[in-house]
Amino acid sequence: MPDLTLGPPMQAARFVALVLHGRGQSPDYMRPAAARLAAGGGHCILPEAEGNSWYPLSFLQPLPANEPKLSQSLVRLCDLLDGLEASGVPPGRTVLAGFSQGACMTAELLARRGRAYRAAFVWTGGLIGPPGTVWAVPRGIAGVPVLASGSDVDEFVPEARVRETARVFAAAGAAVEVMIAQGRAHEIGAAELARAVALLG
Repeated sequence: MPDLTLGPPMQAARFVALVLHGRGQSPDYMRPAAARLAAGGGHCILPEAEGNSWYPLSFLQPLPANEPKLSQSLVRLCDLLDGLEASGVPPGRTVLAGFSQGACMTAELLARRGRAYRAAFVWTGGLIGPPGTVWAVPRGIAGVPVLASGSDVDEFVPEARVRETARVFAAAGAAVEVMIAQGRAHEIGAAELARAVALLG
């Protein structure tokens, strides 16, 4: 089944956004957020994870516990991004975005690929690994606008991991903004989505 897409044709769009859903969700969950990005002239691609999950366990587990599916999902998404570049969409016109487990994949793609993407929206997620993980400072992402968001009461993504992730990207020279909502449920907040739209101009 081809990936769900929204917005103007890819080559005519202002930017192309890869929009990733969370655990137990489908691309339809991300449709409202993608529609907001598409309204700003973006062509949005909403891939579906096999079994509606990019990896099996919490992102706070040791990396081997989420293998081999984590690596398989990353390879699939990297292939998709490589395909965009091959078709004439450079990283500077590509946006990475995701919610929850999709946000964790977004953070990993930004950190591992070392590309100067148009922007990255990590909506309630963070870099993958257990507490105490020390991540290498990514290369090649200086100046990239990064929005890292979360909630002070989120049961799946601790506020501390959102802030840790933001610090890693800031150390790499990315233009990082952190938004921590008070009392928000596990969802994409209206303010976070509006800020993402604003960052894309």
